[in-house]
Amino acid sequence: MINLTESAAKQVSKMLQEKEEGMLLRIFIEPGGCSGFEYGMSVDFPKDADQVADSKGVRYAVAGDSVDYLKDCEVHFDDGLTGKGFEIRNPNAQSTCGCGKSFS
Repeated sequence: MINLTESAAKQVSKMLQEKEEGMLLRIFIEPGGCSGFEYGMSVDFPKDADQVADSKGVRYAVAGDSVDYLKDCEVHFDDGLTGKGFEIRNPNAQSTCGCGKSFS
């Protein structure tokens, strides 16, 4: 479903260490942003409609209504000098915004 890069998996694992048992990375899309849809990520408990999977040993959930939009995406984390934090690389996006946080 979704692939986490090594850097993203390490960062999510670190974040989850400080959270309650059963919480995981939750990825979703919502209307908005410059290009029509906006990516969202949170550390939360999975919802009933979510699809739960894992990548590189990290459990994550994709919101049920976002699965088709996020299929085969890659989540990357960049913490370098000009690091952007988390980035979703979406092969399904027809176009993306310059900010990298929205797509159509």
